[in-house]
Amino acid sequence: MIKKILAGSFLSLALLATGFVLSNSKKLQNAKTDYMTPQKTGNNKSAESIKYDPPLPKDAPADMRKEVMFGYNIMNKTQKYAGKYVGNKLTCSNCHFNGGISEGGKNGGLSLVGVATEYPKYRSRAKTVVDLLFRTNSCFVRSMNGKPLPLYSKEMVALMTYFQWISKGLPIYQKIPWLGLKHIKSNHKPDAMKGKHVYETTCVACHGTDGQGTTVAPPLWGKNSFNDGAGMDKLANLAAFAHNNMPYHVSNLTEDQALDVAAFVTSQPRPHFRSKK
Repeated sequence: MIKKILAGSFLSLALLATGFVLSNSKKLQNAKTDYMTPQKTGNNKSAESIKYDPPLPKDAPADMRKEVMFGYNIMNKTQKYAGKYVGNKLTCSNCHFNGGISEGGKNGGLSLVGVATEYPKYRSRAKTVVDLLFRTNSCFVRSMNGKPLPLYSKEMVALMTYFQWISKGLPIYQKIPWLGLKHIKSNHKPDAMKGKHVYETTCVACHGTDGQGTTVAPPLWGKNSFNDGAGMDKLANLAAFAHNNMPYHVSNLTEDQALDVAAFVTSQPRPHFRSKK
């Protein structure tokens, strides 16, 4: 049986962010949390002093290893392990390479190492403070064009445990240097027509002539891709990701090419996020 490991103040924040009322909250408040807490900050640390050294999922303590490994599997094979919550043909690792266990940057995708130390935090899109459960479900309903995981479902517990484990030892509320996207700083005006040419000469082999993906790369538009509420629907985000990571393991797009192809891809039809105004 999956151990209930989210408790105390974490539970209260989850309830505040989601508006859910749990009838079994008393049991959850008594659940174990000792291995869930990232290292305390102490004095502020410089970015240079924060070292990338995440533990391997298989090295998690015996009493939580099953959940950590399940979370890692959800990240890398989302359709298989959490498919009923996914509404397209994407998987979490399309953006978070190797389940987010990376240093980001060139060929690293979007890292998740340390993400558990950042939340709860204010999100301008939500216009409120949100916790990591809320943020995770935002990915499922936007990037995965699906539906939210029920709080304290085996899938959500596994993902929260996984995020906490790979964030082990990192300071809370300190700047983790490898997290996030570094946007392109350029005066170049993105041109979708030039981007179409970049796509046809560089991206087609993996993503297909119609953008619907192949066996080696995900769809970039249409009903099987992320919806227009996803972060990757923002030109600046997609351009930064493409510049750092595309073509996969090569990442030789220039900044101008990345901006142009992002303008082309984001101009294509895709599902509409139901709550977007």
